[in-house]
Amino acid sequence: MAEYKTVEKDSTLSHAAPAGDDGVAGVSALVAAEPALAGSFAHSRLLDSVAAFTHHRDIAALDHSLALSLAELTSARSVTLAKWAIDGAYVESVVRCVPDAQGAYQLHAADPDRADPALNLLHRCMHRLEVQTERVHDLHRLVVPILCDGRAIGALQLDSDMPPAASRPLADGFARIYANYTALLHESERDKLTGLYNRRSLERQLQRLLHQREQALHQAAMARPEPHGQPGAPTAGAAQVWLAILDIDHFKRINDNYGHIYGDEVILLLAQQMRACFRRSDVLFRFGGEEFVILFGATEQATVHTVLERFRQRIAGHVFPQVGSVTVSIGYAGVGDHDYPASVLDRADKALYFAKQHGRNGTYGYESLSARGLLGREMAAGSIDLF
Repeated sequence: MAEYKTVEKDSTLSHAAPAGDDGVAGVSALVAAEPALAGSFAHSRLLDSVAAFTHHRDIAALDHSLALSLAELTSARSVTLAKWAIDGAYVESVVRCVPDAQGAYQLHAADPDRADPALNLLHRCMHRLEVQTERVHDLHRLVVPILCDGRAIGALQLDSDMPPAASRPLADGFARIYANYTALLHESERDKLTGLYNRRSLERQLQRLLHQREQALHQAAMARPEPHGQPGAPTAGAAQVWLAILDIDHFKRINDNYGHIYGDEVILLLAQQMRACFRRSDVLFRFGGEEFVILFGATEQATVHTVLERFRQRIAGHVFPQVGSVTVSIGYAGVGDHDYPASVLDRADKALYFAKQHGRNGTYGYESLSARGLLGREMAAGSIDLF
């Protein structure tokens, strides 16, 4: 395709290329032949791209911006970013950037569980922690690992007309910047003990889920046109967002009887159970101390109750080292499209408080309790600090 010209990009990349790479001499010759103004413009584009993608404070937006920036700078046919889950047990997300029929780049989130032969080299790169290359028809495929503290947190795959010697310096550089920047973001938005999101991340994650719901409702409406050709009204097909607060029962007693080391171990093991029980799309938080929050989507309240009750029973049946039996109380509430985080937290906390006042080790929903008249206006606030 005519739009995939790489002379300017090749010349820019050669400055960072390792001395032993094949093809560097030819690329360097192009640099020497280029006018200084063209070289300055290329460097300006590179700096603008780095500034643009490091502007984001949200990991998902950062992922998209990284793939788009690399694609635009290299005129790639495809750029794919894959990331391991925080515990390294599975591939958590795959984002692909490809040009449409008009040559404009479009971003797509791929299913990380779907078997895709085009990603085989990417998986090999993440396991071996080494750069991988191959030729696919008329394209060069380059995959570089994204490393943090000696382990792979993901990989970047670049399919382009550029030979790997020319594209690797830029891909390597972006991978290093991304690894360093995401480490800073994780430091600010993750709980240090469990690796779950912290309370500072709640509003951003809640808005993200509500935005996904809005998009799903819009797509459902456009897919059901009325007979006169107008889009149908949104239906109940999109999952509602729900917020649950989980609190470890008698946690102070655990700390007093066994010490804070075993208390921290209970918190850590509980977080591991949460990851094992809930879906990858569910967002898990440690709010501080023994309190946790879960954000997830479900179309029916009965489904929400079943999922949370199953987790409560799972914890009640788990044997914690030294401590033995541990139970949790859970309160949950639906999130309105225009809810403030403090409002929905307050509703879920009232349900949690009801659970604490009625024997603990239970699961209660605000909507159900309210409909049955079990939540009086005079009811005291629960234990969670809102904001």
